[in-house]
Amino acid sequence: MVKAPRPARKRQATACCAAVLVAATATAAGGCGYAPAAVTSKAATARSAADLGGMDALVKAAKKEGRLNVYALAPDWANYGEMIKTFERKYGIEVNNENPGGTSQLALGAADKRRGQDRAVDALDLGTAFMQNARGKRLLAPYKVAGWKDIPGSQKQADGSYMNNYGGYVSIGCDAKAVKKCPTTFAELKQPQYRNKVALNGNPSESSSAFSAIFAAALANGGSYDDVQPGLDYFKELKQRGTFVPVESSPATIRKGETPISIDWDYLNLGYSKELKAKGVDWKVTVPTDGQYSQYYNQGVNAYAPHPAAARLWLEFLYSPTGQNIWLKGYSRPALLDEMTKDGTADKQAAARLPTVHGTPKFPTPEQEDAAKVAINEGWGKAVG
Repeated sequence: MVKAPRPARKRQATACCAAVLVAATATAAGGCGYAPAAVTSKAATARSAADLGGMDALVKAAKKEGRLNVYALAPDWANYGEMIKTFERKYGIEVNNENPGGTSQLALGAADKRRGQDRAVDALDLGTAFMQNARGKRLLAPYKVAGWKDIPGSQKQADGSYMNNYGGYVSIGCDAKAVKKCPTTFAELKQPQYRNKVALNGNPSESSSAFSAIFAAALANGGSYDDVQPGLDYFKELKQRGTFVPVESSPATIRKGETPISIDWDYLNLGYSKELKAKGVDWKVTVPTDGQYSQYYNQGVNAYAPHPAAARLWLEFLYSPTGQNIWLKGYSRPALLDEMTKDGTADKQAAARLPTVHGTPKFPTPEQEDAAKVAINEGWGKAVG
């Protein structure tokens, strides 16, 4: 098994940003990459737990707030259900998880449009392209968790604006009872036997998982990180062949037989297996060898978080051994896996269940992801109608 993927992402904050973040009354018009929350609490500008006097002080401040607003964290997505319940039990803080079935784009929009509102999103979980949009909108408040030094340099922004948290590979999930031979490559999906069977987990212009599926298809069809058009052309061909199903894949649509083949993250497809097995579905998961694409989701604190201490405590929990092992139990690869494997804190049984992937993964740069997002936003509708 290859090590957890480590995409190269490095950008520096300007000195001006530090000055803006110190002033609790500054706004988005401050002129730098970030703006502080629209509150005057010390937690709103804390860049680490130490700024509040340590973890005990952060916990006390977060408990006093008593609430955390998150958005689009599906319970069956990388084990978020257990993550949220464990956090609530540990700290006695209510987690308001709005629109659990929502997309990265909707989460970003909610954070952007609700600045200054009590119902604003406190912390963001987004794919890289969407997180970079959040940064461009000055929505991120730099914060470095206690385990910051153990997060590989290529997996975090030097200024603490956002950092990798959990990741996986694009995979092909297949109902082995409904499909005579489950495909293991993108090339196989062009065969007539897969007509009206292949779906994505959402629209790639809104969903990071579907967006990544286009990237993987591009790599499988002569494209590159600089050229995702072959991926769009591939799905256009599947649509013309009657293979692509314009239905958002989920355990419910799989059970109904509407989407017997789903291109999605391996940790999601694997996570569905237990639920689907109970419903009589034999769900097989393969990482395609001809379109191997891996990426991480990222965490960041909303600069306008109405519960700034709870937002920071949430990140601390996600990057703690407890939180990182919860990701592992959900079949995803946590950012601190290598370090936890070395110090013996990783859940060995959960780590052993991760799918074996051969070869050395490569990753697009932030600029390549930005360009790909533009191309996919403009080309997806034309490709599949």
